[in-house]
Amino acid sequence: MPKGGTAFDLAIAVGILAASGQCEGSGLGRGMVLGELGLEGALRPVRGALSLVACAKSLGADWVVLPSANAGEGGLVDGVEVFAADSLRSVVDHLGGLVRLGGRKAITETPEPAAGPDFAEVRGQSLPKRALEITAAGGHNLLMVGPPGSGKTMLARRLSSIMPALSPDESIEVSKIHSVAGLMATDGRLITERPFRAPHHTVSDAGMTGGGAHPRPGEVSLAHRGVLFLDELPEFRRNVLEALRQPVEDGHVTLSRAAFTVSYPARFMLVAAMNPCPCGQAGRSGRPCGCSPERVRAYRGRVSGPLLDRIDLQIEVPPVPWADLSAGAPECSAVVRGRVQGARRRQRDRFGGRVMTNADLRGGAIDRWCSPDPEGRLLLGRAVERYGLSARAYVRILKVARTIADLEGTEAIRGPHVAEAVRYRILDRLSAGSGLPGVGVGILPA
Repeated sequence: MPKGGTAFDLAIAVGILAASGQCEGSGLGRGMVLGELGLEGALRPVRGALSLVACAKSLGADWVVLPSANAGEGGLVDGVEVFAADSLRSVVDHLGGLVRLGGRKAITETPEPAAGPDFAEVRGQSLPKRALEITAAGGHNLLMVGPPGSGKTMLARRLSSIMPALSPDESIEVSKIHSVAGLMATDGRLITERPFRAPHHTVSDAGMTGGGAHPRPGEVSLAHRGVLFLDELPEFRRNVLEALRQPVEDGHVTLSRAAFTVSYPARFMLVAAMNPCPCGQAGRSGRPCGCSPERVRAYRGRVSGPLLDRIDLQIEVPPVPWADLSAGAPECSAVVRGRVQGARRRQRDRFGGRVMTNADLRGGAIDRWCSPDPEGRLLLGRAVERYGLSARAYVRILKVARTIADLEGTEAIRGPHVAEAVRYRILDRLSAGSGLPGVGVGILPA
């Protein structure tokens, strides 16, 4: 049977030594040994130690021997004794009772979060900041459209600062994925901050969704329970963007090979940014845009309709006027995060923990929890007819309206909540040729 990966090296070596009488074999069945062997017998770290030790526990193992660099990570699993080894000789002596390997305690205390980007640093942009708050509160996807220098990247990088901390279960989920990818810290500390991944637009489809002979998690899985930020969205290759459709919709990605299939979790918030046209100057005063309507349509057409349908909020980010730049400091992230946590708490209480956020609602749960009042139903019906919204866009508007109501602290979804949710479908409205005030039609020619 051909082996796959270097984590089996130590087990094969110990098995040969035990079978040939050179290593004590009694009791080997109660434990598991993992590690890559160097030519001189030194043990090297392996990927996925956290998941492997959890698997050992589920199979009834009492102890696990790991390379020293992986021992802290493996120690995060309760109920299994983890030993740290540096060489094959030390493992053999331990199994023979000549020495006893030491263990390594996992670091469970959460470090003080470092000061990072804060909402107080963003001047103006009240509508985009409101959209980011809704995004964080309901776990929604967001697209920002605006010229260079309007603050799209600055806003996106501050989204994590208003999101609630990872729960213990979420922290273990995220840590397992990073362990499999070989990105865990050597001290074995759990990942406690929500991931923020921002791959370059030259990333391959395997880099985005995962791949390789022994598939590793891609960017969509490394962003699990966090944010996947795609700057300059139309510059990504078409096949890479289309590969996002399944994980965005289902919350996991499946990688198939000839002999096996691997599924990784990928429940992330997709946040994307793009210019209004190829030159980026459309809608900017004093900087005329030289792009023809055909070039603008071709540029926008690089992002398919089915992918745009899966983005809940689509907003315009205009240039910031001088008056806003010189105004006083706005709300800090801590204040906004308090409102987000309140909305998330309402969702958790409403769904009983079965659903994490409003964005995760499916099927009949949408009818049960996202039904608007008569005014909201009438307004939504008119929007569907006027803008030709798809069924998927209709459902996503309902989810966003549910989140807006949660931020307000009301159980009923009323007309103003629906109206605000429709306002965040700017690309649908422009495609329908609307000239509604405040939509910014001049920035995105239809």
